[in-house]
Amino acid sequence: MATGWAGDGAVHDQIEATIEDAVNRAKSRLPSGESLTHCAQCLAPIPEARRRAIPGVRLCVTCQEEQDRQTTHFTGYNRRGSKDSQLR
Repeated sequence: MATGWAGDGAVHDQIEATIEDAVNRAKSRLPSGESLTHCAQCLAPIPEARRRAIPGVRLCVTCQEEQDRQTTHFTGYNRRGSKDSQLR
């Protein structure tokens, strides 16, 4: 496969960097600290199993799912792999 001006392994490096960015983005969104016993939004009890599984949890499953739906903004655009970034 022709890669233009890209050096050997450049495509692999771009893929690795994209994966690393996604993992870091996901880790940065994880809660931390002491888990709440009741949901911060609806005040429903948060089960002990959820509090142990996700340290620092603040929301019940229902409220967390709703928040996740509202905050998902992944565009799928890979800036590192774009042709424009290779021209600079």
